[in-house]
Amino acid sequence: MSVYKHAFVRSEMTAPRPAPQKASGLSHWLRVNLLATPKDVALTVLALALLAYSLPPLIQWLFIDATWVGDGRAACTTISQGGVLPEGTSGACWAFIDAKFQQFVFGRYPADERWRVLLVMAMFAALLAPMLMPKAPLKGWNALALFIILPVVSFFLLGGGFGLAHVETQLWGGLMVTLILSYFGIVVSLPVGIVLALGRRSNMPVIRMLCVGFIEIIRGVPLITVLFMASVMLPLFLPDGWTFDKLLRALIGVSVFASAYMAEVIRAGLQAIPKGQFEGADSLGLSYGQKMRLIILPQAIKLVIPGIVNTFIGLFKDTSLVSIIGMFDLLGIVNLNQADPTWATPVTPVTGYLFAGIVFWAFCFGMSRYSQFMERHLDTGHKH
Repeated sequence: MSVYKHAFVRSEMTAPRPAPQKASGLSHWLRVNLLATPKDVALTVLALALLAYSLPPLIQWLFIDATWVGDGRAACTTISQGGVLPEGTSGACWAFIDAKFQQFVFGRYPADERWRVLLVMAMFAALLAPMLMPKAPLKGWNALALFIILPVVSFFLLGGGFGLAHVETQLWGGLMVTLILSYFGIVVSLPVGIVLALGRRSNMPVIRMLCVGFIEIIRGVPLITVLFMASVMLPLFLPDGWTFDKLLRALIGVSVFASAYMAEVIRAGLQAIPKGQFEGADSLGLSYGQKMRLIILPQAIKLVIPGIVNTFIGLFKDTSLVSIIGMFDLLGIVNLNQADPTWATPVTPVTGYLFAGIVFWAFCFGMSRYSQFMERHLDTGHKH
């Protein structure tokens, strides 16, 4: 007993230790993220040096030397180029963006009818906002209005219905077409992708082979090929006198392409579900539809939210490829307006592409941040 007491029982109090360092605030964040190790310090100093070297001339070109107002190319060119700016002070031509902004948004849609586009955008925003709120009431009715009623109403409003003047889709363009293609592709690709993923895992050989063939064929060709097929070759298989609108062909091509990629994302989520979840659902006597709808798919979709949103972001950016088949989305309409001799300057193309890049980045960044919010909201597996 004396040996035990001598070995394991302390006879003196330990010396007090220093108080822990502050674990919050700016200084803690800098110390942990930027100055934790000598390598981090070196990389931080290098990054700050690069920013100090590149930011001042970039800010100078974007804002200080930029032209914000003007009626033509003379406002954005130097004296030697036939303009009014002093030599060496030519910056971004934001006056070009201001002059062409409505075309960038509406394309060649008639100016006196653009209120119809604004009305559709307002309805879309009003229905989308509560859909993105996890605790908003009446989700079912909201989804019905957003995914079923709104597309039908928008078709008649934009194309010409309810006694309104007809506007051909060849006149549609700009951000409007980008949003239409993205919205339709997202709405169609998710449910179709789920069906294809379930079909690929089906026990019925015919259904499995059809789904595998569809997915592998579509994923094996670039989107440009799919768009050409939908725009050029699809009408060849239709009866005489039948035709499809060019916008509808683009919608079909984009949706088919996105659905194949979405199917593989959903399949990855299904394969990540433990076998016990399937067996537990079977032991409860649930049918195949009930098992998938109530047990398996909610867990699988939650697991692959980053992959789903990544597919949506890729789809949103890939809509710019429709310019290949003669449709003018946001990037296409920017390219079209750069050929306007009234605004032909050395900085006009760069400014136009910069504007398009900012718009694409804003939408993609918004989708990315919302997906992170949903991941945190649905992450209930490790809460205590």
